[in-house]
Amino acid sequence: MKKTVKDIDVSGKRVLVRCDFNVPMKDGVITDDIRITSALPTIKYLIENDAKVILMSHMGRPKGEPKPEFSLKPVADRLAQLLGMDVVFAASDVVVDDSVRAKADELKPGQVMLLENVRYRKEETKNEEPFTGELASLGDIFVNDAFGTAHRAHCSTAGLAKYMPSVSGFLIEKEVKFLGDALEDPQRPFLAIMGGAKVGDKIPVIENLLKKVDSLIIGGGMSYTFFKAMGYEIGKSILDEESIDLAKELMKKAEDAGVKLLLPVDTVCAKEFDNDSESGVFDRDSIPADMMGMDIGPKTVELYKTAIAEAKTVVWNGPAGVFEMPNFAAGTKAIAEALASSGAVTIIGGGDSAAAVEQFGLADKMTHISTGGGASLEFLEGKDLPGISCLEEK
Repeated sequence: MKKTVKDIDVSGKRVLVRCDFNVPMKDGVITDDIRITSALPTIKYLIENDAKVILMSHMGRPKGEPKPEFSLKPVADRLAQLLGMDVVFAASDVVVDDSVRAKADELKPGQVMLLENVRYRKEETKNEEPFTGELASLGDIFVNDAFGTAHRAHCSTAGLAKYMPSVSGFLIEKEVKFLGDALEDPQRPFLAIMGGAKVGDKIPVIENLLKKVDSLIIGGGMSYTFFKAMGYEIGKSILDEESIDLAKELMKKAEDAGVKLLLPVDTVCAKEFDNDSESGVFDRDSIPADMMGMDIGPKTVELYKTAIAEAKTVVWNGPAGVFEMPNFAAGTKAIAEALASSGAVTIIGGGDSAAAVEQFGLADKMTHISTGGGASLEFLEGKDLPGISCLEEK
């Protein structure tokens, strides 16, 4: 177990908190602030316990240069609204300079300051000096609460741990608890649902999960690569050609491990990659040559719903179809609804699955929605995440 902010005395200390404020923006306005609201429990705890709170985050990919469209100023304004108090924004093209140090020194217990986008500095993503040391000069304690970047060894996610006592915030604590419990001690039957387009991206996750789950559902674009491996024609469907043999291997590994592997039995196909395209439902062994798979079919939906109803723990990563198009969202929506009404522990692995659950208005019905797509995948692969392994043990 990693130490959290509750295991360390923060009173009167300058606490550097790495958050994930990489929020979507349109015309300078934040379109979704879930990443900001997710960080509030840790920030409020630090305020209430008289810490001098210095927040840091990245946004987008400014690639080591100050670019105004990636400034965190809108985040500071939104934070001030949500906290109902002033948030000092330390504007600086180099993130840390004398004026920023002066602002940090002037902070009183219970006050909050936000640094500029840490990726304005090219050292950040390489975890190099002098940037780590400059950040460290501002604080006494490091708190990592950015699960979304915990799989990256950057100055602000891992480098700071060399300089000062380092603990997790409540968000990382929650992520590690739910994802860790699912992998180490799940209530069974344990079901994993894997979707998305590329098999190659998910191979290490699937291989790790095959050692742990009772059943595995494959949906989304990658199911057509499995169909190809089974000898079926897939028309114009998406194909991860390099992974056909891997798909065969995975089917064999599932069989050897005694894991029930569920693939779609029918699929909704369309002539074009377009919501209004001519479409129809076909069994997996009779996909027309001039059509492409866009979603799982109704028979598959029933099959998957039964598997979900039997499960006690479900991890879902990747949609079942092109859910962004309303005419091909039914499969993904049916999975989300089945999870919402199941009595199982339901864990949504960030990225597109999280977006789908939000879109269907079912987010509050899930046990846990991960805030990190890439990080949750690497966690499910069984990899060490640098932003977590650098923190102190209890």
